[in-house]
Amino acid sequence: MRPEKGTTEPAYAVELDGLGMRFGARTALSEISARIRAGRITGLMGPDAAGKTTLLRLMAGLMQPTAGAVRLLGMDALRLARTSPNSIGYMPQRFGLYEDLSVRANLELHARLRGVEGEAREGLFARLLGFTGLAPFTGRLAGRLSGGMKQKLGIACALLGSPRILLLDEPGVGVDPLSRRELWEMVTTLCREGMTIIWSTAYLDEAARCPEVLMLNEGRLLYAGAPEAMLERVRGRVFALRPSREERRACLARWTETDGVEDVVVQGSRIRLLLAADAPEGLNSRVREEGGEAVPPRLEDAYMSALGGMLKTPSPYGRRPAEEGAAATADSGAATAERIVAEGLTKRFGTFVAADAVSFRVRAGEIFGLLGPNGAGKSTTFRMLCGLSRPTAGQCRVDGVDLLRAGSLARARLGYMAQKFSLYPDISVAANVGVFADLYGLSRREQRERLPRLAEALGLAPFWHSRTDSLPLGQKQRLALLCATLHEPPVLFLDEPTSGVDARTRRDFWKHILALTAAGTAVLVTTHFMEEAEYCDRLACINGGRIISMGTPDDLKAACARESGQDDPTLEDAFIACILRQRREEAQA
Repeated sequence: MRPEKGTTEPAYAVELDGLGMRFGARTALSEISARIRAGRITGLMGPDAAGKTTLLRLMAGLMQPTAGAVRLLGMDALRLARTSPNSIGYMPQRFGLYEDLSVRANLELHARLRGVEGEAREGLFARLLGFTGLAPFTGRLAGRLSGGMKQKLGIACALLGSPRILLLDEPGVGVDPLSRRELWEMVTTLCREGMTIIWSTAYLDEAARCPEVLMLNEGRLLYAGAPEAMLERVRGRVFALRPSREERRACLARWTETDGVEDVVVQGSRIRLLLAADAPEGLNSRVREEGGEAVPPRLEDAYMSALGGMLKTPSPYGRRPAEEGAAATADSGAATAERIVAEGLTKRFGTFVAADAVSFRVRAGEIFGLLGPNGAGKSTTFRMLCGLSRPTAGQCRVDGVDLLRAGSLARARLGYMAQKFSLYPDISVAANVGVFADLYGLSRREQRERLPRLAEALGLAPFWHSRTDSLPLGQKQRLALLCATLHEPPVLFLDEPTSGVDARTRRDFWKHILALTAAGTAVLVTTHFMEEAEYCDRLACINGGRIISMGTPDDLKAACARESGQDDPTLEDAFIACILRQRREEAQA
């Protein structure tokens, strides 16, 4: 997988000069000029619809720019793609392989497309399968691979032909933390062997590992250089508070509404604040008086500041003043109600056990998180609790209704946001919302009063008459959330709701989720983003279809600290420790 002998790498593998790209009246990229060094990993970051995928496709020679130039290895990208296509490896954002073909068949097809044949092909297959850890799975259909294994197969196919430049469009999306670490280790090995890698990402912890980053927003380049230099823009403006867990949500809400605060986020047992450069006089002192400590900035702080901070629009799901008095009495008795009950839930497919005696309970106003690697059984558990899949054994109740005996009544009491976007792509946003409003039985008056308010607060008003499949990913996720909550359900199921969206959109999602729980909604959520799992009241770690650990985020981290001796482990450390511990126990059994 090293560059072919006899090739010499120029100092810059990619050169962008005044690059522009338009699609009709829409400007996707404008005046992008940058140099990307050879033999390094360069991170490409930015919010949804920033232009990252368009830029990668231009680098891959798949499109002709409408302005400026893009050169790879000193040659025009389109010309290089025609004359030396194997010099460029490109893995698209969406899984672009054939799910009904095996791992081996996908590799053979891509090898033929790249002209890799004969003995050289077999030797390359052996190296790639060993490198990606896919050797034991060559006969498995690609559609039956876990998310992490699919990404590894995508990288393996992109590496056929031994490219000198590898373009990866968000390879970590939908992949659990352990698999993301493995992907990063693979890519780091390729870089050490001399390959130039451009890694587009929505995860800023990934971008922070890169020696250099490019940051795009609305088609323009906001920053190019080392992540460390970007941190200087926010140094001295980042603080951490340590409220009790009981006070954490109230503290988060209060500082979110404070003028001069650009960002507020939960970070472990602390609340992290980013103050604006022009924050009101005395705000710094007020933060310190409340116990705030200055902490080193992270790339996420600099990113949020560069975008203008978090979105301050109030959530439409917060209790309206007119409802306060009537709801107060009802909530006093409902606060401890068990809204979700899973008892010994088991699902078998032949001899394969996808969920094995899964049990937990979620109260009104509680956020319960399911964590686990790809293929652990989280979505199977979700589908049983939503009434979409009948359990082989066990019981499940939603808002007091038995799903096995009164499925239709139970489903009317819940909202469900699927892992994969599942709305109608060929109709408008308004039409999709109308379909769900009718399904949930909303009257015309309720639709007139509720829909404009939700659409405006969720940022969907400008897209109301747009085709759904034309929306950026973040807007699609907002639309899915709106449709799942139209009927104000007492129970909400969110299956990886923020997968692939940027940090700013993720903040906005959790603002709405917290508002829903404040009004009494019980939320069951899965996520691969460990920092957002800190918002959960309790967590269950699932692997192999079984719950292997359960407790508050602090409980899981404390257990990890006892086992590993780490002073302050992150939730990601705790998650990976749980998985590795189970694997060791199974190996010894």
